[in-house]
Amino acid sequence: MMKTSMMKDLNCDLPSTMNIIAIEKPGGPEVLQMQTRPMPYPGINEILIKVCAAGINRPDVFQRLGKYPPPIGAPDYPGLEVAGHIVKIGTSVTSHKVGDNVCALLSGGGYADYAIANPVTTLPIPSCLTYIEAAALPETVFTVWSNLFDIGRLVKDEWLLVHGGTSGIGTIAIQMAKAFGAKVIATAGSETKCQFCLKLGADYAVNYRTSDFVDACRSTTGQKGVNLILDMVGGSYTAKNHEAAAMDGRIIQIATLQGSKVEINLSQIMKKRLWHTGSTLRSRPDIEKQTIAKSVEKYIWPLIEKGLIRPVIDTVLPLSKAAKAHRLMEKSDHIGKIILSTES
Repeated sequence: MMKTSMMKDLNCDLPSTMNIIAIEKPGGPEVLQMQTRPMPYPGINEILIKVCAAGINRPDVFQRLGKYPPPIGAPDYPGLEVAGHIVKIGTSVTSHKVGDNVCALLSGGGYADYAIANPVTTLPIPSCLTYIEAAALPETVFTVWSNLFDIGRLVKDEWLLVHGGTSGIGTIAIQMAKAFGAKVIATAGSETKCQFCLKLGADYAVNYRTSDFVDACRSTTGQKGVNLILDMVGGSYTAKNHEAAAMDGRIIQIATLQGSKVEINLSQIMKKRLWHTGSTLRSRPDIEKQTIAKSVEKYIWPLIEKGLIRPVIDTVLPLSKAAKAHRLMEKSDHIGKIILSTES
């Protein structure tokens, strides 16, 4: 009764249980299994969202493999971004109301019929987008804004190198950088993917399977190199990124798909005055995520409304097919985002 009395606009028609996709044990996609869990109740500073769609992200795969445990207090099942409508709010929440169509960045728990969200990382869905499209935004847009503009200080006319240009991150990074007047080189794993990067607005696209991206960066920039590199690969790309960077270049690491332990030439960093840093999003304090959310709503949402930035959707699958979605993610043949839908 205590929890019930703390809720605003309590909807007694909500079910007592919900479907979620659990990780039965660390392993392959087959360990993702649908389970029934009790309906969650938001605390005084939380929101309960009826999930209509949830985005698939690489960190979900790492969590499934047992390599990326959820933060303390987060649900034990995956899902970092959702879109839907609010069905309950805590008594201290004044920024949102029941019935609002929203998308939200989560610390986990998005693969479900309902999800608890923090109001500070919950944003209204742009009017031009569907739930499916909106579910592709929070993790991706928050990550790109934070790294390209807050940390990377990308400005007009600078050259940006985006690795994985047709990934969810890459497709948004290309569009956001171009919207702010930067020039973009993207890497991708096929000619088809390279053509898609160009269609999104990239100035040059490199098939990393057949060409050297260092040579491409040098020739495209008049031998100067690129000003900012957004890298999710790590491994052997690290030294090559240093070669591709311009004087005073910045390299930002957001993942290490090829490995996190590398050997580097410090003299290259010294001679070029390079700045190599990195970030993660999930573990950052709420106050930092709130700052990112405010910037995203102020600067990116209007560009989405104008059609200058649009999420790219590759595949939509029902929630029950989460294992198939992870298999698609691991094959890396997709262009854009893979989305789970709870709507029949």
